[in-house]
Amino acid sequence: MPSKVHNFGAGPAKLPEEVYEVIQKELTNFEGTQISLLETSHRSQTYMKLNTEIQNVVKRLLNVPDNYKILFLSGGGTGEFAAVPLNLISRTGSADYVVTGDWSAKAAKEAKKYGKVNLVLPPGGSHTGIPDQSQWNLDPNASYVYICTNETIHGVEFDFVPDTKGVPLVADMSSNIMSKKIDVSKFGVIYAGAQKNIGTAGVTLVIIREDLLGHALPICPSILDWAANAKADSILNTPPMFAIYIMGRVLQWVERNGGVEGMAKNASKKASLVYDIIENSKGFYYAPVAKDARSKMNVPFRIGNPGNDALEKEFLKGAESLGLIQLKGHRNVGGIRASIYNAVTVEEVETLAKYMKEFQAKYSK
Repeated sequence: MPSKVHNFGAGPAKLPEEVYEVIQKELTNFEGTQISLLETSHRSQTYMKLNTEIQNVVKRLLNVPDNYKILFLSGGGTGEFAAVPLNLISRTGSADYVVTGDWSAKAAKEAKKYGKVNLVLPPGGSHTGIPDQSQWNLDPNASYVYICTNETIHGVEFDFVPDTKGVPLVADMSSNIMSKKIDVSKFGVIYAGAQKNIGTAGVTLVIIREDLLGHALPICPSILDWAANAKADSILNTPPMFAIYIMGRVLQWVERNGGVEGMAKNASKKASLVYDIIENSKGFYYAPVAKDARSKMNVPFRIGNPGNDALEKEFLKGAESLGLIQLKGHRNVGGIRASIYNAVTVEEVETLAKYMKEFQAKYSK
């Protein structure tokens, strides 16, 4: 293995080098307390100050309106698969789910435990695009409409905000939050597991419009009740303090490096580097996702169509020898996948692009 590696893992994903340096400096002496945050009380002024600071960074980066609450919760995206219906489905007993990949499919499956789920799109399919809204079967009586804005496995990303005709829109943004500008006011709820684009595993960022609080089903556990957590300022129990701290340091890094606009500019540049090679490869590389739905965060591709397993193994072996790691596609779809989140640099993607060109030159017939 080379002395330096370039991590294209889908999650837990790469963190910025600067953040590691900050963590190392602060690990055993946080904010001059002479102890680590790992052993600091979650009800201390030190932690309460940090909790507020991170909320404020989120507000600034996303221009979060004043009528939204920002929570830091445990349970990951999977926990929110349950929390969403438990907190919202009581209004009508049903919800709309736009299934565009494995993660939204899992969320819909979980929601069926708590109410009626309407699949807006026909079930099945290869998840290689997002049908035009004219083909959607939205229920005007739904309690909410659920989408996953970026499907990491299939590489499908929304490039628009759906028009839900006034029904609250819930979005899982775990893998593309802070990578482009969003109008928070168009969403009822946004959540994001941190370990893909804004931190490490253990904390989920949840942004909720205040009028959607206080409607939890009676069976909703307190730990998943958004209203209870909002009232307690995300300290209903001992929170995942260190994961929250790391998320905060990553978000501060985003702010120092051009904010969401800076991340979006880099995301477009990095995605173009990879997709342009695929498009100009004369069929050597193949991207299954429709161009208008291709993710800027996760780029799945095959060598040939439907894919040459032997050549793909050779590609991955050669990549690893150069320090280009975690490029293997998800087990559900196979092939190759480059995850190019905010912390992955343009230079690292240029290195991958160079290797892709060289591999094609060596193995194309």
